[in-house]
Amino acid sequence: MLKATAVAALCCTVAGTGYVGVAQAEGHGGGADRTTARVTHPGHAGRADSFVGEKKIGVRGYSVNVSCSGRQTGHKPVVVLMAGLGDGLDAMADLQKTLSEKNRVCSYDRLGEGKSDKPRGPQSLEDSGRILTGVINRVAGDSPVVLAGHSLGGLIAGRYAPEHRDRVKGLVLMDATSPTMTADITRAIPESATGDAGDLRAQTVSTMRGGNPENLVVTDGRVRSAGWIPTEVLRHGQQYLAAFPTYGPTLESDWTKAQYKWATVSHRGTVRVAEDSGHYIYVDRKDMAVKSIQRVAAEVTQQNSGRWGHAGR
Repeated sequence: MLKATAVAALCCTVAGTGYVGVAQAEGHGGGADRTTARVTHPGHAGRADSFVGEKKIGVRGYSVNVSCSGRQTGHKPVVVLMAGLGDGLDAMADLQKTLSEKNRVCSYDRLGEGKSDKPRGPQSLEDSGRILTGVINRVAGDSPVVLAGHSLGGLIAGRYAPEHRDRVKGLVLMDATSPTMTADITRAIPESATGDAGDLRAQTVSTMRGGNPENLVVTDGRVRSAGWIPTEVLRHGQQYLAAFPTYGPTLESDWTKAQYKWATVSHRGTVRVAEDSGHYIYVDRKDMAVKSIQRVAAEVTQQNSGRWGHAGR
């Protein structure tokens, strides 16, 4: 169980950890509308699709499953939720339902997850970003966007935001996968390690090299700046990685350092500790996740209403 939990955090996979179905059991917050939409050009941002429910849209020749809840009003941003590797959009349905009381909130299954198409070959982070752009164009149109990502979804959001300052005006990263995950794990656990530690090292490296449902190759890289956008980084408070035999304290220390690295994505990024929470912060401390996302969204709303275009200076 301990090894599986560590893998869930480090590799972002959920099989066997006991987390599968936790959020799904709450029911989907988006309703039951399931239709297939015509392709819109992924490079075009215009009027947003105001649908509520679950819908398949065309992006770059793929069918992508999307769920939206809530209504877009005034200068408010659209919140886009991004689940971890191995999770579909249903995993964040309860969080989406709560957030949609105040904001327009959408989530989507990345290629290889949930009800979206499988990728036709290996994917890079840039490929995943192009799918995200297509989703944003469809659900947000010209409105600003707040990305709220968990685990690998947080890593993708953190890499995406600096390259898309014109659209992404706020970030919430929930126990995001380290930007240097492969280097972290190979430094913490030597190649000579055997047993559970050796398995954890091998599985993490394999996952980062594309051995995952998304065929996504996740390369290490530095955290780039997205300017001054409001950013909150939430890290787990339960030191469960430290309990891993021999190498646990190093794994926990590296994970914590990674969260502070992510905070540098903004010149005013902050790190908050989710006490009594494991890796799935939006489940264990849903209240904290909701407040963080609402705070960032409210600040983006204020910026957008007074000085649109300057929030990401």
